[in-house]
Amino acid sequence: MIRATLARLKQKHRTVAFPRTEPVLPARFRGRPVFGDQSCDEGCCRCSESCPTGAIAVEKQRPVIDLGRCLFCNDCVEACPRACLSFSNNYELAARGRKDLLVSAAHPLPDLAPLGNRLRRLLGRSLKLRQVSAGGCAACEADVNVLGTVVFDLSRFGVQFVASPRHADGLLVTGPVTKNMELALRKTYDAVPGPKIVIALGACAISGGLYRGHTEANNGVDGILPVDLWIPGCPPSPYTTLSAILRMLGRR
Repeated sequence: MIRATLARLKQKHRTVAFPRTEPVLPARFRGRPVFGDQSCDEGCCRCSESCPTGAIAVEKQRPVIDLGRCLFCNDCVEACPRACLSFSNNYELAARGRKDLLVSAAHPLPDLAPLGNRLRRLLGRSLKLRQVSAGGCAACEADVNVLGTVVFDLSRFGVQFVASPRHADGLLVTGPVTKNMELALRKTYDAVPGPKIVIALGACAISGGLYRGHTEANNGVDGILPVDLWIPGCPPSPYTTLSAILRMLGRR
């Protein structure tokens, strides 16, 4: 007991102060895209041609990025000859509507609207989620698991992951929803008592990601379940996920 107490004193307080203070992110972190003032060269589509998931389109000589497909790989930035776009360190990427993830210089990502008053009264102080890995590569799953560590301590906000959908208020889905997982996902959703919410986390869950168009994948959750919160990334940073959930609950 004495050794455990001494070890705890040596380690000190390790839980981040977020959201009271902003996180310190690494220099290589890629968050919300930033669009330059310059227009693209006429006929230039190098950014869209370089994108592995078809997340970029060029409209009226300006790039439009679908954050739901974006892998934040930076290939588009390196391919652009005029520096028309780049990525900032803004980690707040989530949206309540799928169409809101289509961003450009003219249409930046809007502020995330919280749930309605009734749901916030029910879930705002105690939200239980069942996480479903619907064919993911385990990257999103790993960064979701990080939220349960002493660093982030998700439970201090009243948010917890539970083992049974019957004990949950909603689902957090990762992966492109493979054909083998579709029925399991539907059954899990049906087992959650209403009212319930669904969170699509990561490019795969939102749009299929790199697996988009594959015969054995469903291009994400959309079309299978109603989605209340979209969290882009490959994988999303734990800060992106935590901020999105808190904003959805009106806690930030």
